[in-house]
Amino acid sequence: MSKRSVLLGGLQLGGGAPVSVQSMLNIPAHDIENSVRQAKELEAAGCQIIRAAVPDMEAVRLIAALKEAVTVPIVADIHFNYRLALECAAAGVDKIRINPGNIGSDDRVKAVADACKSRNIPIRIGVNSGSLEKHILARYGHPTAEALVDSALYHASLLERFDFDDIVLSIKSSDVRTMVAAYRLAHERCDYPLHLGVTEAGTERMGLIKSAAGIGSLLLDGIGDTIRVSLTADPIREVYAARDILRALSLRDDGVQFVSCPTCGRTKIDLIGLAGEVESRLQGCEKNITVAVMGCVVNGPGEAREADIGIAGGDGEGLIFKKGEIIRKVAEEQLVDALLEEIEKL
Repeated sequence: MSKRSVLLGGLQLGGGAPVSVQSMLNIPAHDIENSVRQAKELEAAGCQIIRAAVPDMEAVRLIAALKEAVTVPIVADIHFNYRLALECAAAGVDKIRINPGNIGSDDRVKAVADACKSRNIPIRIGVNSGSLEKHILARYGHPTAEALVDSALYHASLLERFDFDDIVLSIKSSDVRTMVAAYRLAHERCDYPLHLGVTEAGTERMGLIKSAAGIGSLLLDGIGDTIRVSLTADPIREVYAARDILRALSLRDDGVQFVSCPTCGRTKIDLIGLAGEVESRLQGCEKNITVAVMGCVVNGPGEAREADIGIAGGDGEGLIFKKGEIIRKVAEEQLVDALLEEIEKL
């Protein structure tokens, strides 16, 4: 994780703080009512930072509405128009996403830097394979990891020129290998907090696989301070996916870890359906526990003895066990309800 830290409202990024989860509204910015509704849903799902596109002056009204509706930090996503950044800063936004090299002359960059500095508003610089400057592309020929990092640090230097260093960097690519290489290089070359993500990762299935591979490998190396899992799906699915990645890496302990076997010829119950139901019904459970769903009463409790609690199916009936010790035998149709009863007692 980055040594340097920034504050978004009361949330710390970097400096040893826990990795945070963020997502972005996908409702048109002028539809304030439904944007606010979606922001509330994202906050309830566990999203810790919410980003909103601000394409024009009319959309600036959304920032104040979001600040009033939710308690998590709000980020204004701005392209090219420095005046939008100034207005969002005045509206009380917690972070601004803008690339200084795209907003014009030095006086415009200074105006944004000064407005953000006076209000303690960090700026996120976001580069990707499609946003590289012509002189950088000419140097490298195509969007390499080195080109992406050069671009990000170029934009950061424009802010540093005006004594502004409250910066977060994101260096994204839709290619997982390029994304991972770029973030590793950025981690070596600077100490700014890093926002991890695989951009344009795809639909929920492939997007989650690519994000888990890219984001997960970096987090295992101690690189990254906040993450977004970009999916062509409901943003709430992004939040669930990001939280699951953090749990899988033991970087989050506010929810259920699932253990379930892949089924085999010994399985005599609908284990796939059973596991899906258990996972669904425990979606909102925030207990720091491991729950196992196993298909074999012979081996299940022993194989999952590290689980806090679990079930193992048999032929029309099943077992409930804690830390490998059998505590109850119940009919198959009562297994899930009985499991939830035992979880309530934990």
